[in-house]
Amino acid sequence: MLYYLFRYLDEHYHLPGIGVFQYTTFRAGLAIVISLLIALTFGHRLIRVLQKKQIGESVRDLGLQGQTEKKGTPTMGGLIIILAILVPVLLLARLRNIYIILMLLSTVWLGLIGFLDDYIKVFRKNKEGLSGRFKVLGQVGLGITVGWVLFYSDEITIREYLQPNGLFSTVNATKFYKDVHLMITTVPFMKDNELNYANLFATAGTIFNGLYGFLYIPIVIFLVTAISNGANLTDGLDGLAAGTSAIIGVTLAIFAFVSGNALLADYLDVMFIPDSGELVIFCTAFVGACIGFLWYNSYPAQVFMGDTGSLTLGGIITVLALVVRKELLIPVLCGVFIIENLSVVVQVSWFKYTKRKYGEGRRLLRMSPLHHHYQKLGYHESKIVSRFWIVGIMLAVITLVTLKLR
Repeated sequence: MLYYLFRYLDEHYHLPGIGVFQYTTFRAGLAIVISLLIALTFGHRLIRVLQKKQIGESVRDLGLQGQTEKKGTPTMGGLIIILAILVPVLLLARLRNIYIILMLLSTVWLGLIGFLDDYIKVFRKNKEGLSGRFKVLGQVGLGITVGWVLFYSDEITIREYLQPNGLFSTVNATKFYKDVHLMITTVPFMKDNELNYANLFATAGTIFNGLYGFLYIPIVIFLVTAISNGANLTDGLDGLAAGTSAIIGVTLAIFAFVSGNALLADYLDVMFIPDSGELVIFCTAFVGACIGFLWYNSYPAQVFMGDTGSLTLGGIITVLALVVRKELLIPVLCGVFIIENLSVVVQVSWFKYTKRKYGEGRRLLRMSPLHHHYQKLGYHESKIVSRFWIVGIMLAVITLVTLKLR
């Protein structure tokens, strides 16, 4: 909103300094400041309200160190994160931008699913919360919506440049170009690092032309569901999910800035995605919200984000990676979320297999998700969180290295 206001003032009244609002970098910096302030000020008030209404976490006795002290800690703190994202984005971003619309939709969509889950747990006193099938149905619904928009919207484009040989390329910028709707993604660690989804059906004949959407949309559904659930499982220790998400958010902000800047995209030999630079504002608001929430969620936590926050964080990260054409980097960038997810799947699968084969269930880990395994080994909660953050930073660096290492 402020973007349009100051652009109007600049065009009609030429006030000194007003034009600075047209710069993405300025608005991105302002977004992180506003999101931090909102998280810090609103967070304190929300915690007091939650405590007054006795909206606290019910803790099952799993024999974990420090577990009993968490009982009664306010939950649903994900509302802090969501508000700290939405307000600066609505104030500073170009709201007609298709990517911003998609990110706002994803934030609200998964935020509502998580809020409903927390509401049932807290107010209806149902520890199971929202039924798993309805939760997955909501995630699948978002995946279908995001996949459909990315696949069919003519506003989702990449820029192709005319080369001296008369062919078009997505890199090596020239003054002759065209913006086209192509479903191309980045393949990490490869020199010709672009994969056109249409080519996956090329060998099957012309009869399959246009049907690759039936492959792309399920990929989007799988990623949205897997990463949002992975973030949800990671949210088991104070500051773990929020800190890991902030690290990933910084990485995606860099990718969005590079992909949305023609000069940088040309220099780094990556595809230029018109209008995607506006996502930097969303990314910085996202990072500011996560860091601001950590003020209250770091050990010992004053508030938990609940499913309201964890599902939203995972969904936002997935959609951001998809719109900047970096979905194939998700296994590396979101490695912490994925290993937490896999630890549960492997633990449950092995238990069922051994129970069927030997008559008693056996476990590979002392407890899943993985962070609880380390708690059972005697590691302190804050040490586990710090080391998971370090792993997250290492994975982020590896992801960024793919810009040049091919």
